[in-house]
Amino acid sequence: MIVRMWEARAEPYGFADLITWVCDTVLPEFEHDPRHLSSEVYSSTDHRVVVISKWRGDPRPLPDPPPMLVARAPHSWDFTQVDR
Repeated sequence: MIVRMWEARAEPYGFADLITWVCDTVLPEFEHDPRHLSSEVYSSTDHRVVVISKWRGDPRPLPDPPPMLVARAPHSWDFTQVDR
């Protein structure tokens, strides 16, 4: 399993719209992918939106958000679980 963390800092006026875009546009598309296991969305008081998605195999990338909603380009990282 691969876990992808995607993070974007929203413009203050675009924070609610960025969350809506992630939840209503992006994530429903992932739910049709058989490799997708689950996704969670988090927000912070400094206008960051984080998506943690779990995948069987290579994760599908999130599309670029509408440019007017973000203060900078999103970042993403992939993680694998550590056996201990």
